[in-house]
Amino acid sequence: MNCIIITGASSGIGQEFARQLDALFSDMDEIWLIARREERLETLSRELRTMCRIISMDLTKANEMELFGELLKKRRPCIRVLVNSAGFGLMGAVETLSLQEQTEMIRLNCTALTEMTYRCLPYMKKNSRIVQMASSAAFLPQKNFAVYAATKAYVLSFSQALREELRARGICVTSVCPGPVDTEFFDRAEQYGKTLAVKKMTIVSAKRVVRQAVRDVCDRKAMSVCSFPIQAFRILCKILPQRVILRVMELLG
Repeated sequence: MNCIIITGASSGIGQEFARQLDALFSDMDEIWLIARREERLETLSRELRTMCRIISMDLTKANEMELFGELLKKRRPCIRVLVNSAGFGLMGAVETLSLQEQTEMIRLNCTALTEMTYRCLPYMKKNSRIVQMASSAAFLPQKNFAVYAATKAYVLSFSQALREELRARGICVTSVCPGPVDTEFFDRAEQYGKTLAVKKMTIVSAKRVVRQAVRDVCDRKAMSVCSFPIQAFRILCKILPQRVILRVMELLG
């Protein structure tokens, strides 16, 4: 059974991946849609032509991840594409955000992504793809976005290393590193702080991000960076000292 697995499929980028991959692949037997909000997954499944398996689960719960592992053992799917899109961010100083919220970010953005990848790898074969949602926040530390940026730096580093480890198996890993995307992400992220004005100027749609990502995944690229401003930002992060960029961003905010 050929399948696509998408986490964070109930909204935003994960939802858009489901739509675009459904349109792209005609030989999939199932798309596994994973998120906590089952009713949203049900609604999305009715839009898609491919048969969907709805998996309502909390990726940060060990017992629920164990049950997912048992499902994999039982169904033994051939996972053609794994999209790790689940994640969230919160803006605000480390000392003002709650410890629970910040450690939850780490559990979902880092631990859950790593475990989902690990559990799916035995069911992937040559020419399978892994899509890891990182962020342009991975390119440098960010004041008042410290934990989120650190989690995405982890995702980027982990995914780049994993890409090299899986090269011999013919499995390609692509890190998707967009800037601000017009999704529900900001509804939660801006509870305690606001995005820098200069960032809001670079916002793009989820459809555009995923369209670029799908092209880059098909081309077996290591990284997908949508829009010229974010591509330029990535280059600046490579050539300028971090303190200079952080200072400029603060002045522009």
